[in-house]
Amino acid sequence: MMRRRTMLLLPLALAGSAAAATLSRRRGAPPPEDPAPDTGLTLQRVAMGTLWQVVLPPGAPAHAAAAASRALDEVQRLEDVLSEFRPDTEVSRINAAAGADPVRVSQDTWYVTEQSLRYAALSDGAFDPTWAAMRSLWDFRSATALPPDPAEVRARLPLVDWRAVEMDPAARTIRLRRPGMAMGFGGIAKGYALDRMRALLLGDGVRDFVLYSGGQVLAEGTRGGRPWRVGVQHPRDPEALLGALSVTAASVSTGGDYEHSFMHEGRRYHHVIDPRTGWPVEHTASVTILARTALEADALDTALFVMAPQRAMAMAREMGVAMLRTDPAMRNEMTPAMSAVFEQRVAMEATESS
Repeated sequence: MMRRRTMLLLPLALAGSAAAATLSRRRGAPPPEDPAPDTGLTLQRVAMGTLWQVVLPPGAPAHAAAAASRALDEVQRLEDVLSEFRPDTEVSRINAAAGADPVRVSQDTWYVTEQSLRYAALSDGAFDPTWAAMRSLWDFRSATALPPDPAEVRARLPLVDWRAVEMDPAARTIRLRRPGMAMGFGGIAKGYALDRMRALLLGDGVRDFVLYSGGQVLAEGTRGGRPWRVGVQHPRDPEALLGALSVTAASVSTGGDYEHSFMHEGRRYHHVIDPRTGWPVEHTASVTILARTALEADALDTALFVMAPQRAMAMAREMGVAMLRTDPAMRNEMTPAMSAVFEQRVAMEATESS
């Protein structure tokens, strides 16, 4: 399903004003790379269509910058494997062979597909890697964008079916059962890449860092002996924060309806598409997830955004997931796990779902 990846979550310790930093990034101004004794060092690179950063605190070991560069290399390697936009990747080969032969894949593609199907099953298809068959029907970047013909959407729906992804563990092959099907990992690949970056940095002996990918944050260790702090942006006010989280050895990810949208005949269409209907979700404005792994946070912010609100809250509670959900009326609801750690920073109406 289509989803935004500029999630506007910032490590508050890295900026004097989180809201100001958010605005500068919205305007495309890159964050600083120069080392400074009071702020540490930030290395960055563009990959998978977004900005990636490794933030190192003051006092990082001398080899940390080289380790961070190797971690960023890993993102580019994974893009060459998992992107559906490049014709020579494994995912593109799977899509090109839809309805025909299985494709042998690497461990990366196997694992991401396996996890995608796991979250598809958990969410009853609210998360579905085969949403990519719908992609060409929607354009949220054009100034003259229009919604697709409902008949075209209905015609594509049979191609969106996670149950039609065939995996053969013995041969390590993947096949899409029907011609015209396609997979896309926009809702999970960046989380997987963040987890890989973390593993490489820890393996290189770097213990304190923040990783940032188009808005999703993964924090490890501390900054000056204190947990990293992550701000959660208000979905309607780019200068306001809903609150903050103190994060270490965890990832924060937000799914929102605010990044790409257009108006047509008085109705707003945004880019978070329910793969079961082919149309934008109307009952949720944003979902923030705090999880131990970036892959889990990435997948769940999509799945729980799309799911019906009561079912989403029930599933999050059952899983013990820390979730903050904001509806289009700007009412907020938190699971007990999120309520225990969330620090409110702006006036908001919030309830804990018990």
